[in-house]
Amino acid sequence: MLLIDAHLDLAWNATGWNRDLCQEVSDIREAEQGMTGKARGRNTVSLPELRKAGVGISIVTVLARSNAGGKTSLDFKNQDIASATALGQLAYYQLLERRGVCTMIKDLAALEMSYAAWQTSPETAKFGFILSMEGADPIVDVSHAEAWYEAGLRLIGLAHYGPSAYAYGTGSEGGLKPAGRELLRVMEELGIVQDLTHLADEAFWEALDAYNGPVIASHNNCRSITPAQRQFSDDQLRAIIERDGVIGAAFDAWMMAPGWTEDRSGRAPVLIEKAIDHIDHICQLAGNAKHVAIGSDLDGGFGTEQSPDDMETIADLQRLVPLLAARGYSTADIEGIFHGNWMNFFRRSWKR
Repeated sequence: MLLIDAHLDLAWNATGWNRDLCQEVSDIREAEQGMTGKARGRNTVSLPELRKAGVGISIVTVLARSNAGGKTSLDFKNQDIASATALGQLAYYQLLERRGVCTMIKDLAALEMSYAAWQTSPETAKFGFILSMEGADPIVDVSHAEAWYEAGLRLIGLAHYGPSAYAYGTGSEGGLKPAGRELLRVMEELGIVQDLTHLADEAFWEALDAYNGPVIASHNNCRSITPAQRQFSDDQLRAIIERDGVIGAAFDAWMMAPGWTEDRSGRAPVLIEKAIDHIDHICQLAGNAKHVAIGSDLDGGFGTEQSPDDMETIADLQRLVPLLAARGYSTADIEGIFHGNWMNFFRRSWKR
């Protein structure tokens, strides 16, 4: 079944980890044998694997934080360096497009064309991507947003982990910064979707109030099932549903089950089916299956060590089809979760 995945960090995976995503997952793993560090030799995503997974369209990110005190490969001394890094990630997508590997989707007409190609000729259809920015630090000031829009940016999340120049994110406490309110105003004027994922609670509510455009949570699970600030509360999920938004279920294992540890010998397995608990909870809040979909985040800086125990690669997402059916979901519901709900969201949201 065609799958639209609302969150993949492809460019960071390629440029930050020096991976050739045109290779098979097995080849990337083999090349990383003997390398130390998180996720090395355990990756789950590549472009050939996306085709096996049925992922024909995805929201893909540029990701770089302005955090002078940070110590990860995502943290940079200032916004200029973060912006230059994100522009390098954009260049990676542009080069893939130049090679004919994929195509950037900037408007509804292009989305419908890509969707139709995958429905009729999945063996030859090109991978289609919609560009998102996870944490807005690469926008060096509010006037820079238009240049990013012209380059193809269609979704923005104001913050990632910790505070950004615009808002407080996961692991921090606080609301919008003055520049964040101004950026939301410009986003609304340009028609850029707001991704609420990663916002701290106060920032979440302020961002909803300050922005009247379309909203999503591209990769977010339920706090009532997995208690942590990274997940959203029922009130937050209801607020997104009331705004006609969609929430993408994430497959990062620590977000799926409480008490997750990397030591598998000391815990119960976290299986793919656990995602259905989160999907079902959102459906119960909404009263239907129209506001939940997939935002796997399966290349978000981790590999099989932090994926569901029964997941070898992203292709295993297709196992959700019989699992959802076994939980009573109709074929129409499953098609909505796999692709229809994201398609309908963009059909509602994109005016040009």
